[in-house]
Amino acid sequence: MTIPNQITLARILATPLFMVFLYAEGTVFKILAFAIFALAALSDAVDGYLARTLRQETAFGAFADPIADKLLVAAAFVSLVELGELRAWPVVTILGREFLVTGLRVLAMAEGLAIRSSILGKLKTFSHIGLVLFILATRYFGLGPWGHQLKEAFLYLAVALAIISGVEYFWRGRRVFRGMSVRR
Repeated sequence: MTIPNQITLARILATPLFMVFLYAEGTVFKILAFAIFALAALSDAVDGYLARTLRQETAFGAFADPIADKLLVAAAFVSLVELGELRAWPVVTILGREFLVTGLRVLAMAEGLAIRSSILGKLKTFSHIGLVLFILATRYFGLGPWGHQLKEAFLYLAVALAIISGVEYFWRGRRVFRGMSVRR
């Protein structure tokens, strides 16, 4: 078990802990939810950097890292819908994109191809993490009268980047569909 893989597993384990604190009453729990989400999100960059730097890239890491990221963000988005902080349609749009792109990447692997993440995909991830952190900050620490308008702006940016990066992944992955034959 490499250090990057341990960090990835810690991010997976942090997700339910984040949710427990997110739903708990009290300022301390709200601050802990914010901190756990922020540290877990930061750990995504750390584990990837360490894996490359230490030459500890593994098949497990390539599999588990994106799942850990999606699990953390999806748990936050779904919880924020339940808490009334987000509407369902943008979250369904964002999560739908995640399922479609993940399916495309799995299909590409089955065909012996790889579709690497792009700068748009990284910006999408950054916008989703930023949106969650912003909502947690406005929910718990208050950001004045402009908080709601800024949240809406961040939300539309996150949805737009999800759609645009999803289209870009399918454009770059179009060769997957060219080489496919009908199998019975």
